[in-house]
Amino acid sequence: MPSITFVVAGRLHARTGGSVYNRRMAEALTRHGWTVDVQELDDSFPFPTAEALRHASAVLKRQQTGSLVLIDGLAFGAMPEVIEAESCRLQLIALLHLPLAATIGLDPAHAACLTLSERRALSHASRVIATGEYTRSLMANCGLFHDRLVVVEPGTEAAVLATGSGSAQVHLLTVATVNPGKGHELLIEALASLPHRRWRLTCVGSLTRDPETTSRVRGTISSLRMEEQVLLVGDLNESELDVYYDASDVVVLASLRETYGMVVAEALARGLPVVATATGAIPRLVGDDAGLVVPPGDRDALAAALGRLIDDAPFRLRCAAGARRVREQLVNWDKAAQRLAAALSA
Repeated sequence: MPSITFVVAGRLHARTGGSVYNRRMAEALTRHGWTVDVQELDDSFPFPTAEALRHASAVLKRQQTGSLVLIDGLAFGAMPEVIEAESCRLQLIALLHLPLAATIGLDPAHAACLTLSERRALSHASRVIATGEYTRSLMANCGLFHDRLVVVEPGTEAAVLATGSGSAQVHLLTVATVNPGKGHELLIEALASLPHRRWRLTCVGSLTRDPETTSRVRGTISSLRMEEQVLLVGDLNESELDVYYDASDVVVLASLRETYGMVVAEALARGLPVVATATGAIPRLVGDDAGLVVPPGDRDALAAALGRLIDDAPFRLRCAAGARRVREQLVNWDKAAQRLAAALSA
C-alpha cells in the first residue's frame, strides 16, 4: 500500500482554493488505497515565525528515511534551510498552487526575497507538482525552473443544477476570499457603472484574512451607496455555500490572477453562467458559450459583460445551457487524484 506524508500550511479544512485542493486530493488518494498522513503547519507561512520553522523541521525529522513527503508550496518555498537539511534523507515533493512572489499586492522587496527563497528550496525538490498550467508560466516569470515538473489540475465535485433566484433582480454571486487579488473593488465599481440597478451581488469569502482590503471594499460599497445591493456574508461551510449557489443566476469572478479557477468550475458544475477574467484555466473552462470572459483588471470590459448577462435574459439562458454542456466534461476529484498518484509514483 503506497503511503505519503502531506504537509499543509495552516488548517487542511480552511476555506481557500489551495486548502480545498489539498483536502480533496488527500481524501481521493485515500479512496485509491494510499495511506495519507496529513501534517498541519502554522498558518504564518509564507512568512513563518521562528516557532513555525522549528515545528516544520520537527515534522520532517519525524519521517522515516526514504519517505515520500508532499509539501504545500506556501511552506516549501518559505523554508529553504529546513528543506536542505532533509532533502538527502527524504523524497521531498513541492505542491505549487502559485509561486510565492506572484501573490498580488506584494511589494517588490518581499517578492524578490521570496523568489530567492523559493528557488533555493525547489533546487532540492525531487519533483514539483503544479496545480495549473498557468503556474508553470508564472514560475518561469519568477525565474523558477524545475526539470521534473508535472501539472495536476483540480477536480470538481459533482453538484445538482442550480434552481436560480426566480426573481426580477438578477442574483450575482462571487466566491472568493477578500484580498487584493480577487478584484472585489473592481467588481463593485463595474456594477456601479451600469445604468440600472436590476441586480444584487452576494460576496462569499473570508473577511478576516486581509482586514485592510476588507475595509477598502466596505468603503467602496458605502461611498457608492450600494449597501442594499451588495452583501458581504463572509466565510461559509459547504452546505451553506450550496444554498447561495442554488439561489444564484450568474457567478462572477473578477480575480486578477488564478492558478486554475475552481470557483468557475464549481459554477459550471451547477449549470450556472459565468462572467470571469481570463486567467488560469478560466477561458478554457468557460469556452465559447457558458458565459463571458474579460481581461483581468479591465473594469469597462467587466461592466459590459455583466450588463449583457443582466439585461439579456435569452442570452443568459443560452449561457446556462452552455454551462450544462461543460458540466458533463468536468474532471472529478477521483480522476484528478489518479493523475496525482501517477506523478507521485513515478
